[in-house]
Amino acid sequence: MTFYETLTAAINDIIEHGFDSQERVDRWVNEIRAAAVSSLTPPNVLEEALISTFGTIYTRMVEGSGLQKMNPDVSTFTISRVKPKLRQELDRRRMASHQLIKLNREKAIEAMNQRFFAWATSVPDGGTEAADRADIKKTVKKSLASLPFEERRVLIDQGHKFTATLNDIVAKDAGAIAAKWKSHWREPHYNYRKDHKERDGKIYLIRDSWAHEKGLVKPGEAGYFDKITQPGEEVYCRCAAQYIYSVGKLPEDMLTDKGLRDLAEVRQKLA
Repeated sequence: MTFYETLTAAINDIIEHGFDSQERVDRWVNEIRAAAVSSLTPPNVLEEALISTFGTIYTRMVEGSGLQKMNPDVSTFTISRVKPKLRQELDRRRMASHQLIKLNREKAIEAMNQRFFAWATSVPDGGTEAADRADIKKTVKKSLASLPFEERRVLIDQGHKFTATLNDIVAKDAGAIAAKWKSHWREPHYNYRKDHKERDGKIYLIRDSWAHEKGLVKPGEAGYFDKITQPGEEVYCRCAAQYIYSVGKLPEDMLTDKGLRDLAEVRQKLA
């Protein structure tokens, strides 16, 4: 039987007999669980979806121009040098997403069984004629019905986190000194966070960078990058960071006196 047929049979049986024995309820709980598992996307199909989703992002960001758009001062040589780390992140993110989807499935099936168990044990011995079959089905399978949508959301959210982490790996390896926040708040229908919109365009200093350690830079009005949630860190966040590597590309209020003097000397030599 399909999951729907199994659930229908379980509800009809309980309506007819009621909670006349623990064995009856336990049997249906087990059958509903087995039918639910069989109705879900097969593991091999799910694995193919994970490989495709993260493989596409990796190709766009690493093999394409994605990383250089967010790290404009970084050479292709530098990106090639950190490819092993980027590849390792691809495998790590794929495994994490697989585990998250597995946990969500277990949670959804458990919630479904709890709803069925709670209802079944409330029906008096001998059954009932007052039960609304359609409403009971809708209530019991609620968590399972939304699971395909939730699994797609996991892939989307983990994809955003993966993209942000790839940028972060390059930024750390190449010596970024600041990060400019990029929000998608202007995009139609994007459910942006108000505080993320307010960060848009602001430049945050990266603590303990080479420029910071040399006393050339200081935090501006926005402050330090590690004092705020990172791009992609919060659920369904699509924000990004464009990294800055040159002291000369920072606003003057983020340069110390030493930084201003050094920058002036460099510009004078280049004039």
